[in-house]
Amino acid sequence: MKKYLLSAALLIAVSISAKAQLALGIKGGVNFSKISTDNLKESTLTGYQAGIFARIGNSLYLQPELYLSGTGGKFESDNNSTDFSGKVRFTNLNVPLLVGKSFGQKDLNFRVMAGPIYSYILDKNVSLSNNASAAVSDFGNYKNSTLGYQVGAGVDIGAITADLRYEGGLTKVNQNFGQRQNLWALSVGFKIL
Repeated sequence: MKKYLLSAALLIAVSISAKAQLALGIKGGVNFSKISTDNLKESTLTGYQAGIFARIGNSLYLQPELYLSGTGGKFESDNNSTDFSGKVRFTNLNVPLLVGKSFGQKDLNFRVMAGPIYSYILDKNVSLSNNASAAVSDFGNYKNSTLGYQVGAGVDIGAITADLRYEGGLTKVNQNFGQRQNLWALSVGFKIL
């Protein structure tokens, strides 16, 4: 953890010393999330995200964000002998810290970015089939906080910004069943400052 904090502090110092610009904005979008599970067939759920971001720097930048998101996944058994199905939905508070590189002019700018994300589950809604609830009572025991990573690309056209990102889980949301959350997110934002 100390290495991450030291790296983030170093990037902030480099950005500020390079006549860094500061941009603040709002963003919102849609995500398609899935929770990978051992021995079950998974499918995606459509969710949302909405929040704020800051961008510090010019060509090389640091972008911390804070947003709410709705994520989750659906599950069903692979074999016909067991009838197991379920769906889970989370409401999360997400804090990514992205490092990026931009290419282009001020009014038309292309970007790539990557970095860690911390997610805290504010609310969870788990629905399992009746026989699934009795068979595996701890299937819905999800951790409240997880770490992951995001990688993606974006474009800025004037004050409008758009991103496409992939988010992968570094920690399991449920240790007993090997569940990790992964998603694709598409967002559009507006730079206020």
